[in-house]
Amino acid sequence: MAKSSSHLDLQAVAKEIMRQRGFDPDFSHAVTQQVAELLAHPPSVSVDGDVRDLRGLLWSSIDNDDSRDLDQVEVAEKPGNGDTKIRVGIADVDAFVGRQTAIDQHAARETTTVYAGVRNFPMLPEPLSTDRSSLLENQDRFAVVVEFSVDGDGNVGASDVYRAVVRNHAQLQYNSLGEWLEGTAAAPAKVAASPGLQAQLHLQNEVAQKLRNQRYKRGALDLQTDELLPLLLNNEVVEVVQQEKNQATELIEDFMIAANGVVARRLEKVSSLRRIVREPKRWDRIVELAARYGERLPAEPDSKALNAFLIKRKAADPDHFSDLSLAVIKLVGMGEYVLERPGEPAPGHFGLAVQDYTHSTAPNRRFADVVAQRILKTLLAGKPNPYSDDELAAIASNCTEKGDAARKVERDMAKRLAAVAMQNRTGAVFDAVVTGVTSNGTFVRALQPHVEGLLAQGDKGLDVGDRLRVKLIRTDVQHGYIDFAKV
Repeated sequence: MAKSSSHLDLQAVAKEIMRQRGFDPDFSHAVTQQVAELLAHPPSVSVDGDVRDLRGLLWSSIDNDDSRDLDQVEVAEKPGNGDTKIRVGIADVDAFVGRQTAIDQHAARETTTVYAGVRNFPMLPEPLSTDRSSLLENQDRFAVVVEFSVDGDGNVGASDVYRAVVRNHAQLQYNSLGEWLEGTAAAPAKVAASPGLQAQLHLQNEVAQKLRNQRYKRGALDLQTDELLPLLLNNEVVEVVQQEKNQATELIEDFMIAANGVVARRLEKVSSLRRIVREPKRWDRIVELAARYGERLPAEPDSKALNAFLIKRKAADPDHFSDLSLAVIKLVGMGEYVLERPGEPAPGHFGLAVQDYTHSTAPNRRFADVVAQRILKTLLAGKPNPYSDDELAAIASNCTEKGDAARKVERDMAKRLAAVAMQNRTGAVFDAVVTGVTSNGTFVRALQPHVEGLLAQGDKGLDVGDRLRVKLIRTDVQHGYIDFAKV
């Protein structure tokens, strides 16, 4: 019989899984002392030297409903030449966290904030990441601003990077803003109260769609990865719900991809980190998957041809597109960080169809972004790179390793949360898709709700992307096991 969630401390389980995956979920005494010192004597947010005053612009942020670790704000304007100027303000974490300090050493080891469903394990102490270094509403904050122009076809043109003081005038949420942008709900209160903000957000959305369309023309993959979130009632998990993409999430995604490209190109003359996705090793299986839908892909990896297939399938069967996306993601493979030296270009990012890409827009949540920010700031100041090639190579390796470990923590917890939600549905039958075939077994994901489990019976001859019907035969909340049998 499945163990009831009421007898399982899911937060304690999450902490133990963090340790098993190589993380240290607790901050040291030295970190706590440094935080206390920073809170007692915070850096003065002032405009001087090469720091511009951009507080008067109508900056806004868009993030998850409960997020307080705000890394970016955005603003757009029409300069009159037909292009649109986009500015992305990125939280200046480096202003608070010096190199080799206790906080920096902790962040360098952990490398990422881990979102475990019932609890977040922040890379940086929360008095910083959700307060002093967060771009919270109505607060003056240091930022590194990435500025770029976008023409009518969605091409990124002239760009610049500089330091500034910014002020977030409206902290907005994906769900409510997305519904308004898509015309399915009234404007959120902050948006409804400001005609200027309404015009600003419509302009941002218009530009984001142009950027996206241009990326797709180049071969960037149109993939849909729906996130599962726990629905809690009196601190008990009663269901897992799907967090779907909408125009607000896509707006931020498009702006961040463009901004990260600008930063990568700005760093070309110095050694830095790149975020890459290599050409898929299992391209033959992707070709086979497309053939099942009557589509023919080239024999060699071709992101443009793959994306044309994905766009066609999304239009033909939007309800099941996320499952096809998941299969393609598994077959393409995960991203990694690498050292890039001047004149030695990295392999590029297959999924985004770009050669120059880094992570720089989420320094409250990812250490690679803090490193990129430090290199940028020293470059702007005309100073030498603060990191050696050997240091960057080691950071890249650790960030890749811990990124993989973080996904495993999140997956392990998602499995337990799903087991809690499914524990009273034994015997129910679901439509499903095969998501993985490994030495540990064949794994499937139910289409509704989107929960994944082991195909304990009837797994012969199946591969990633195959569709089938399954029956839930067992749940184990303690270990996060969900077992299905082929019907």
